[in-house]
Amino acid sequence: MDKLNGFQSYFQFKQVNWPSMWQATFETVWLTIVSVLLVAILGLALGLILYQTNASSGRVSRILNGIVALFVNIFRSIPFIILIVLLIPLTKGLMGTMIGPKAAIPALIMSAAPFYARLVESAFREVDDGVLEATRSMGASKAQIVWQVLLPESMPALVSGLTVTAISLVGYTAMAGVIGAGGLGNLAYQDGFQANQNAITLVATVIILIIVFVCQKIGDLVVQHIDHR
Repeated sequence: MDKLNGFQSYFQFKQVNWPSMWQATFETVWLTIVSVLLVAILGLALGLILYQTNASSGRVSRILNGIVALFVNIFRSIPFIILIVLLIPLTKGLMGTMIGPKAAIPALIMSAAPFYARLVESAFREVDDGVLEATRSMGASKAQIVWQVLLPESMPALVSGLTVTAISLVGYTAMAGVIGAGGLGNLAYQDGFQANQNAITLVATVIILIIVFVCQKIGDLVVQHIDHR
């Protein structure tokens, strides 16, 4: 009977404070969108630097590649929950607070941008060398090659990589919520787990899954639209 009651507790939806649930959903969606935009910009820049400096024989390029590669390898290797704690002083200095959705942004960016940077570098490497050489032979500058060839040719892979990164960020926002960053993770942990209200945890989980499915579907549709291969 106790097991039955435990199972039934997941469906006691009268426990759910729906206004708080929608507010937490908004915080999670807002945090995900802001983080994805910032990660896309920083990750694209880091990935481009890694790609451009990797094959260069210049001393400055080799040093720059080593520094960026070290940064990327370090921060994408640190578990997210540890990174949040590690960046608390930096977060407080930049955002003025250690709690709330804004407080999670630095850790989200520092964790996801290096991951996306490697995906960007990989996408650039998949561009046909023949196309690049043909563009160079016509006298195109490095900037023209990047904007007119590299980015357009690798765009499906870039969008696909950003979709994977966005889904990871949704999970990161939930983990950040456990230590006070707000959103569905915070609601599921404090109002659900700690208060032993399993229905709240279940609803928050379902909403997170829906957000993930929406991110994946949007990414797939965009890739299908721009991939003409």
